[in-house]
Amino acid sequence: FTAKAAVIFVTLQYNVTIPATEEQSAETISLYHYGIKDLATIFFYMLVAIIIHAIIQEYVLDKINRKMHFSKTKHSKFNESGQLSAFYLFSCVWGTSILVSENYISDPTSLWRDYPHTLIPFQMKFFYILQLAYWFHAFPELYFQKTKKEDIFRQIVYIGLYLFHIAGAYLLNLTHLGLVLLVLHYFVEFLFHISRLFYFSDERYQKGFSLWAVLFVLGRLLTLILSVLTFGFGLARAEDQQLNFSTGNFNILAVRISVLASICMAQAFMMWKFINFQLRRWREHSSSQPQSVKKKFVTAKGKTSRKERENGINGTVTSNGADSPRSRKDKSS
Repeated sequence: FTAKAAVIFVTLQYNVTIPATEEQSAETISLYHYGIKDLATIFFYMLVAIIIHAIIQEYVLDKINRKMHFSKTKHSKFNESGQLSAFYLFSCVWGTSILVSENYISDPTSLWRDYPHTLIPFQMKFFYILQLAYWFHAFPELYFQKTKKEDIFRQIVYIGLYLFHIAGAYLLNLTHLGLVLLVLHYFVEFLFHISRLFYFSDERYQKGFSLWAVLFVLGRLLTLILSVLTFGFGLARAEDQQLNFSTGNFNILAVRISVLASICMAQAFMMWKFINFQLRRWREHSSSQPQSVKKKFVTAKGKTSRKERENGINGTVTSNGADSPRSRKDKSS
């Protein structure tokens, strides 16, 4: 009785079997589109993500925390970077394999050619389902991880931006472009969080942040270039530019401008946060340097003054002491 209901949660729905042709392979191809039943699948894999999150936390991160004896602030940041670096690495490897197998890297025109991309292969649909499930699982994790009240708003904004853009690419049939931008963004974020993990283990490690800063700016530029090419040149020159919900075609001017503006605003927001972060680091670094120079100067001054006092005391003892040569002559006379 429960098997039919369980299938909706566990397996992917809305598959379409395309018969084989002479030009293509002799096997039939199964492609997928989205629907309301995907919410049940997302919910199930959200629970799976919560379990995997707990396993990584207990058997990996907690053991490292006990050995390193981190403070409370470093403890929470180390857990956050540990969880995200594992997820970003997994998503980058899987997303890159899909890009290579579907020839999206060798042919950039596939980002907008044959739009709308209503039928997608199994791997790509499963990738988007797991992405949405992971970021939905981040909401209950705010409670499970006992996140501080002052950090909750930042985390909600962070999670909401991911869900908004991933769900937008999935529902608007922009899965090709969304996959490329996600892999690019995840690679840069993985480098940041893995550098932070190394920094917590040894604070002298700073080279990873320098490399991340360069790739962060390049990633933002490449994201804007690909978005402008897709919406400003590729989809803008398509023949069919009529809104049609039945065929999944959203290629109209208003949608193109809205999506492009959303991507640009997200990149501008990230760059603004990045610039503020770098300026704060430079100010702290520059303010710490004069203090260290001051301390050295005060220490050197203190040492010389002690020497001068010692020389002065010795001179006084020698001139006024009873054993000086002059005092002996006075006594003998």
